[in-house]
Amino acid sequence: MATRQHSTNGKPKSPRIQVVLPELICEQLTIAATNESRTVSNMAKVLIQEGIQKYFEKECKSVISEHNVNTDKFRDELEKQSVKRLKRAPQRIRYYKKSD
Repeated sequence: MATRQHSTNGKPKSPRIQVVLPELICEQLTIAATNESRTVSNMAKVLIQEGIQKYFEKECKSVISEHNVNTDKFRDELEKQSVKRLKRAPQRIRYYKKSD
């Protein structure tokens, strides 16, 4: 499970995970990071992002395309609506406390 830490100013840091790699993969990761002038950690992040993107493109195309269809329908409905202009400037909303 990813753990979330907080920096000294109180803002949350990105989630952290710990991975155990075989020596060969660790060496290959280090070489790839050196070739692209990245840190090993950043290279691992980039490769994980690419792998996840490929996974969802391959395995979940139907879910993504269904989502896109719903978005397209929503956009089309919005575009069909007529544009309504305000007749005057919006008025200030006033809130009153209930008196008991």
